[in-house]
Amino acid sequence: MKLLSEASESGLRAVVWMARRPQGLHKVKEIAEGIQAAPGYLVKVLQDLARSGILSARRGSQGGFSLLRKPEGLTVLEVISAIDPIERIKNCPLQLDAHGQQLCPLHRRIDDALASVERSFRSSTIADLLTVPQPAPTQCNALCRPPAPDDSQDA
Repeated sequence: MKLLSEASESGLRAVVWMARRPQGLHKVKEIAEGIQAAPGYLVKVLQDLARSGILSARRGSQGGFSLLRKPEGLTVLEVISAIDPIERIKNCPLQLDAHGQQLCPLHRRIDDALASVERSFRSSTIADLLTVPQPAPTQCNALCRPPAPDDSQDA
């Protein structure tokens, strides 16, 4: 079981990527290449983030996306919730009469775990993700590479 959807993971990678490159607007293709995602898929995720006020979006040949919020004030939970919110368990999926409106012990534990994950994401900012030590270049993917000197000129 995967905790986060592919869309949420792509959104987090895109936001971190843009937080490392705060100047200028970034084209979907540029972001997609930077985080190794399909542009056609990523554009929908970026639009969700723009609708939620996390990114700005400008159309046209001079357009692109940029981060509206400061990484220090933007939580991981806000990014995830803008794309694919964590669904808490409200009633027992087993639908046993004996459970009534309460969660069974198993689903109560699962929902408690989901609440803990939500708290963790709420207390983690995008800036926290930027302060993680960088791996050696041979172990690094596109997300963790610092921008090349002329990366911000490609918008």
